[in-house]
Amino acid sequence: MKMGWIKRTLPRSLYGRAALILIVPIVSLQLVVSVVFIQRHFAGVTRQMSYGIQLELGYLQRQANSAVDLESAQPRVAGLGQALRHQVSLPSQSDFADQRLFYDLSGKTVISTLRSGALDVLGIDLRSNTREVQVLLNTRHGPMLVVVERRRVSASNPHQLLVLMISTGLLMTLIAYLFLRNQLRPITKLALAAEAFGKGRHLRYKPTGANEVRSAGNAFIDMRARIERQIEQRTLMLSGVSHDLRTPLTRLKLSLSMLDEDDETKEMLRDVSDMERMLDGFLDFARSDALDDLETVDPAALLKRVVEKTTRGVTFGELPQDMQVTLRPMAIERALLNLVNNALNYGTNCMVSLTVADRVLRFTVEDDGPGIPADKRDAAMQAFTRLDESRNQNRGPGVGLGLAIASDIARRHGGMLRLSESETLGGLKAVLVIAR
Repeated sequence: MKMGWIKRTLPRSLYGRAALILIVPIVSLQLVVSVVFIQRHFAGVTRQMSYGIQLELGYLQRQANSAVDLESAQPRVAGLGQALRHQVSLPSQSDFADQRLFYDLSGKTVISTLRSGALDVLGIDLRSNTREVQVLLNTRHGPMLVVVERRRVSASNPHQLLVLMISTGLLMTLIAYLFLRNQLRPITKLALAAEAFGKGRHLRYKPTGANEVRSAGNAFIDMRARIERQIEQRTLMLSGVSHDLRTPLTRLKLSLSMLDEDDETKEMLRDVSDMERMLDGFLDFARSDALDDLETVDPAALLKRVVEKTTRGVTFGELPQDMQVTLRPMAIERALLNLVNNALNYGTNCMVSLTVADRVLRFTVEDDGPGIPADKRDAAMQAFTRLDESRNQNRGPGVGLGLAIASDIARRHGGMLRLSESETLGGLKAVLVIAR
């Protein structure tokens, strides 16, 4: 039998599961104590005490029935009632059936015990006065009302024990929750720091809490430092290599420009230009790791600035206005410009749009080009990848880094780049998802 429904119903947060670990044992313990103690102890004690009162009531009833007339019965039962500490009324004008309060747990045992003997009981009232038990007996001289103190037929009301147990349980749960919150707070801070780092933000974090949490926090800090150091080294290396190669290429280009212009010279100049374009791509790829500072900007205005840098064929789709979100505008603008240029290089029309959700931004760029097959979209987002079958290489001036740069920037912002088919234009649909 599958138990998947249990996992679906359990709380997903650490606070919820920890609270469940606290509440379930406390509630279970209270239920067990309530059933065992109240049902057995209180019910047993009440039954024994009520049985003793039943014998006294039976004696009173027999004495009343043995009297010749009402005048002789009254002083007899009055004297016995005074000796037994009962209030006796004969005859009585009362008329009631069995009744008790719904939370009177021991009252049910009292009524059943008093009625279990040979008594001729007309009614038992536990509702009118919770400190008394009113028993209406049938005699040959008419109804006889006997009032007995409640404490003589049952122990203290069980609900008092329940109230005490619940109050103590709530107090202990509150104390445990406060202690548990202090233990879980360092884990929450660690999760927030890790989430912020996944979005390209450096959140100040100091390990606190238990030794295990401190160890995890120190491991995260070391890992974050290593990743940042590797990214910095990668950026410096690519920038340095690209910069150093540009100088000899410039000299080579100058030397070729001084030669006589022929087909071979034009071919060589074209190769030099391709190499310069490749170096520019390397620099863009290196700069994708060097994220700028966070700023509060209007994403719609940022998208419009990107479109202004193009020269043709760009239309706007959905574009919410007057939105303010925290972004790294230079990095996002670089990624969007790559997507728009990629769309215009392989298509004639391009449409851009923006949707804003609670946790993410979605920049969408669609074109009417040949698109990319579904089985090759993951490969298209890898660096230095050219898909000749799906995109015309002669029309594409890049070196296979446009989608890779956009995807890398999205990941550094805690998002992703999604490629699919455009329902509107029929070409490629690129959705740049950025976590807010």
